[in-house]
Amino acid sequence: MQVEPGRFYTSDHEWVAFADDGTATVGIGDYAQGKLGDLVYIEFLARSGRVCRGDAVVSLESVKAVAEAYAPFDAEVLAVNEELSQNPGWVNEDPYRKGWMLKLIPLCQDPKAGLMDAKDYEVSLKGL
Repeated sequence: MQVEPGRFYTSDHEWVAFADDGTATVGIGDYAQGKLGDLVYIEFLARSGRVCRGDAVVSLESVKAVAEAYAPFDAEVLAVNEELSQNPGWVNEDPYRKGWMLKLIPLCQDPKAGLMDAKDYEVSLKGL
């Protein structure tokens, strides 16, 4: 189970990487993709516009289950990783790079509030 330093995590196992320009890239972490198994289909529920923290933004279908990824904070959707529609397995192969899902523009004062850093997230995984 891989946790990437420098990223932030939600309790629902999404990861967030903040760029210097303030935008954020979001995906699901290694733990989540491992629990889901081989992904066969990805649907973007939010391709543009505003999303609120906790909104379902991506639907993930695997050979084992269907799950959703959620917006980690209030944001404007800047881009989606269209390549995942044809290559959902990228999330399994490389969840922190090729498997990114959304790019967001945070609309809240402190988008890191309520997120865990990599160290705290790693500790939380030990309890699962």
